[in-house]
Amino acid sequence: MNKQLNNFKKKFITLGLTVVLSLSSLGLVFADGTRVVTLGANLTQEQKDIMLKYFGVNKNEVVILEVNNQEERKYLQGVATEAQLGTKTYSCAYVEPTKSGSGINVKTANITWATPAMVATTLSTAGLTDADVVIAANFPVSGTGALTGIMKAFEDATGKPLDEDKKELASEELITTGDLGDTIGQDKATGIVNDIKTDIIKNNTKDTVQIANTINNVVNNYNVTLSNEQKSKLESLMEKISKQDYKYSEMKDALNSVSDVVDKNLSAAGESVNRGFFNNILNSIKSFFTNIGDWFKGLFNNNSNDKSSILDKTNDSLLGENAKIDATDKSTINLPSKEKVEGFFSKIWHWFTGLFNNSSNNIDNSNNSNNNNNNNNNTDNNINNNIDNNSNNNSQNNESNSNTTNDAVNQLENNSTINENPTQDSTINQDSSTPQKSPENSEGSVDNQTTTEDNTNNTTQSQN
Repeated sequence: MNKQLNNFKKKFITLGLTVVLSLSSLGLVFADGTRVVTLGANLTQEQKDIMLKYFGVNKNEVVILEVNNQEERKYLQGVATEAQLGTKTYSCAYVEPTKSGSGINVKTANITWATPAMVATTLSTAGLTDADVVIAANFPVSGTGALTGIMKAFEDATGKPLDEDKKELASEELITTGDLGDTIGQDKATGIVNDIKTDIIKNNTKDTVQIANTINNVVNNYNVTLSNEQKSKLESLMEKISKQDYKYSEMKDALNSVSDVVDKNLSAAGESVNRGFFNNILNSIKSFFTNIGDWFKGLFNNNSNDKSSILDKTNDSLLGENAKIDATDKSTINLPSKEKVEGFFSKIWHWFTGLFNNSSNNIDNSNNSNNNNNNNNNTDNNINNNIDNNSNNNSQNNESNSNTTNDAVNQLENNSTINENPTQDSTINQDSSTPQKSPENSEGSVDNQTTTEDNTNNTTQSQN
């Protein structure tokens, strides 16, 4: 009996140790395998350490990879200019795959040319479906090198290589969208490319004529005019995308989330995409309540210690007060509470002004017209009253000469003024997606304008 009990104890202890070791191994894989950081190869060690602090990680918590300019050129050569390519890589990325249905969430810091939504839709073309991504640099850069880093990090985190053709298409899409954004604005450019791609993949469009028609329809929805060259680039890109084996069911969460971000950004600036009357109303209401939800979410996230997403763990204040921070989910931006409140009320104001802008203009024009008529009537009444008063005074004064009355009347008529051409108020809506030129300190142009690394390091230290 004792012998059997001892054997049972030995088996139980062995089984327990096996379970503990297995769980420990899983824990190590999660810590070191699924969260990957890529660092620009041309950063100094001090700059790399600052980036890790910004991401909120230690060296032993994540896999750290380097990305150099040669890796960028592998996918961008031929679609990007030399100025966009540059010779050095400064941008960094932090990537974590997420559960199915999460979509692609992107946060950027000091990235001036590629917006979060632009990167998100581009990553869907590369084959990513669900991931949290942070792109950052110590100082303002274009962000063209970030895409290569993200794809490299995602492959390492998942252990699955992305399709090479899709990675090349994603790189071409980033440059095409960015160049288009320089002309019509980044949000509109992102929305146009994302909507065209969504329509083609969803409907499995292959015919070149139908692709061209889809491009024209979507462009018209955004109320912009593209040159023949711009349309030709879009047609070439979309024809290549139509030949890939994309599955809409796997991409729809990522594509729809980008569309929502673009709509919210345009709505916040008093603009909208023409998707039909009822769709526009529904999208406006949806965007309004989403903004409210994001605002409250941001307030609660500020006071909560449970921030599991890598988007929430960044130290946005580390890069300085002039750092440009943006995200597909605005609640992940760690701004002071006052700025958040002002941003919330600003969104409400833009939403209402955008929704009722046309009606307000009509009412204003009508009021101005009524006011002008009232002014004219008041002026006429004043003239008549003056004439009547003079007439009464003349009647009471029999010794007054009749010519005096006529002179008074003529003098009143000569002195009276009536505004027949009133100036009406006009409302000018500013375009949120104002085209932005490529920044002077982009990854491409830094190399052309700053010939020594010391100058770059001095710039970085002053900003940090």
